[in-house]
Amino acid sequence: MEQAIHLAYALDTFYFLISGALVMWMAAGFSMLEAGLVRAKNTAEILTKNVSLFAVACVMYMLVGYNIMYPAEAVNSWWPGISFLLGADNTVEEVLASGGDTYYSGMSDFFFQVVFVATAMSIVSGAVAERMKLWAFLAFAVVLTGFIYPIQGYWKWGGGFLDGLGFSDFAGSGVVHMCGGAAALAGVLLLGARKGKYGPKGEINPIPGANMPLATLGTFILWLGWFGFNGGSELKISDIDEANAVALVFVNTNMSAAGGVIAAMITAKLLFGKADLTMALNGALAGLVAITAEPLTPTPLLATVIGGLGGILVVFSIPCLRLCCPTVMRRSAVS
Repeated sequence: MEQAIHLAYALDTFYFLISGALVMWMAAGFSMLEAGLVRAKNTAEILTKNVSLFAVACVMYMLVGYNIMYPAEAVNSWWPGISFLLGADNTVEEVLASGGDTYYSGMSDFFFQVVFVATAMSIVSGAVAERMKLWAFLAFAVVLTGFIYPIQGYWKWGGGFLDGLGFSDFAGSGVVHMCGGAAALAGVLLLGARKGKYGPKGEINPIPGANMPLATLGTFILWLGWFGFNGGSELKISDIDEANAVALVFVNTNMSAAGGVIAAMITAKLLFGKADLTMALNGALAGLVAITAEPLTPTPLLATVIGGLGGILVVFSIPCLRLCCPTVMRRSAVS
């Protein structure tokens, strides 16, 4: 019995760490995607932001964020309280005494979670590209990764009020991507559009990416990393049922991304008269985000449909933002 617990603990910990490494590789995907979609003169700055935000996220989550998100003893279901630094890992005695309920290392959990918070901050990086100074961006990274993300993460994954209400988020469509997306939208509304994007009368001036092969490579890297993002969130792989569940999560994640690409391309063709590469790339990402809320329940066919809906939504969101945010256009035109 003890040998089986040892083996299962080692296997699940190793799987958790490999999944975290895949998610960490998504930082490279965000870097390549953003570098490919900005103007060549801003490539170095966007790469600097991506490297530095990852470092800031790791340090802040170690210092305070992880303990906020997973408190030993929360104040209430809204406010977890604040404590600092990581505690000791599980001992052999604690693992054996749990009878298999403690099935992975505490440090592997921290590693898996810290790459998630870096992902949330990377979403902000892409949205404010070419319009926010490096040090102001990093100052916000300290706040988001150390406090904002962990507090709202506690509400669901740390056992807070959303978890008590039965809110479901398998791998972070809300906790990670909506958090990063809301922060990104707030940043865009405050900063305005990129200079030159809109003319004085509101006319739209396309700003093509400097390196589309790089952007495409970044999307494929993100697609690969998402298998760790969703697959690792199953948390366990050391028995038959869990192994089958992980396999289904991988398949559904892949099919949702594929559905997002196809739907985005068809939608772009119908709306704009051509199958645009940037729409296809965003369609893949939209499909991946859409299935992240629950990649275990649907069949592969339904996962493809879910991804397709995400791909359609992301294409419509672009003209919608232009129509719904005229103040952004005016601010850009006079800047």
